[in-house]
Amino acid sequence: QVQLVESGGGLVQPGGSLRLSCVASGFDFSMYRASWYRQAPGKEREWVATISIAGTNTNYADSVKGRFTISRANAQNTVYLQMGDVKPEDTAVYYCKAGGVDWGQGTQVTVSS
Repeated sequence: QVQLVESGGGLVQPGGSLRLSCVASGFDFSMYRASWYRQAPGKEREWVATISIAGTNTNYADSVKGRFTISRANAQNTVYLQMGDVKPEDTAVYYCKAGGVDWGQGTQVTVSS
């Protein structure tokens, strides 16, 4: 089955850290760039970060630059998002995207004290 499954979300305090994972299946993940997006309540989905096929190049939205790190493990068909120094405005459902696969269920991240 062709799919992307996100996990690792939860409740975290401001300033804390969280690591999200996304496992791809049913297609050759290692042939595609991978990205993370997020959608906050009442807002449109927005791009967060992208990583190249080999993992050597990364790009970030200004809102997360310096706080989040995207990485990948092609042997495990997985892309990660390490979130650091999180803020309440990072609260959202986080989704990964690769290979033109349909959106998955996402993983909820809530930043609150």
